[in-house]
Amino acid sequence: MAQGHTPMAEEAVAPEHHFPEKAGLYVQIGIVLFVLTALEVGGYELAHRATGSAMDAAWFLPAILVLSALKFALVALYYMHLKWDGRFLKGIFTFSLFVATIVIVALLVLFIYHRGWWASLPAVT
Repeated sequence: MAQGHTPMAEEAVAPEHHFPEKAGLYVQIGIVLFVLTALEVGGYELAHRATGSAMDAAWFLPAILVLSALKFALVALYYMHLKWDGRFLKGIFTFSLFVATIVIVALLVLFIYHRGWWASLPAVT
């Protein structure tokens, strides 16, 4: 047996794992993340200048949420190597993400309800 080479190391990575050999993919993902971040910052600046507060612009919050979700997906799939993980680990990650999303949405609804923000929303006719 070669020094520094253990059977446990071979078992840790399944043979079907094919990690990208080139750093070019990670550079491309980094550029996409940079562009998405620039869009977020630019959107904030546009919304803030147009209304005085970015949160008052009706399009701002959905746009930021979509851009953030895209960035999260790219980071999770490529930099966290979820794209190449087994089905079990993907399931654990997805389930945890689902539970966290439910908790965050529930807290947002509770916070909005108790702060009275629902009263300041425009009436639907």
